Amino acid sequence: MLDKEQQLTELLGLTSRTLTHLTAAMTSMSFELLRSEDLVTRSAGKRMIDRMATISAGLDQHWRLIGELTGVHLPHEETETLVEVEMYSAPMPIAVNE
Repeated sequence: MLDKEQQLTELLGLTSRTLTHLTAAMTSMSFELLRSEDLVTRSAGKRMIDRMATISAGLDQHWRLIGELTGVHLPHEETETLVEVEMYSAPMPIAVNE
């Protein structure tokens, strides 16, 4: 591989790694939003988790192509950042009349 090609491949890998970490951080924050008592906030958290899952699937393709370019294939679990979990809705807060 030419020096420039190797640098571009390395840049692509670093960019994909950064996007993978960013996606994981945003997903983690979205799960925190699901803990909110506010319905709108919980709904926003769920929508963001769905969006992050879509982005993560695209990043899986990046990693596959990087593996083909470099000849080094990472095991899937090393690049997987989103874990599908089943969420049970939190009980609705009870309004207290004062």
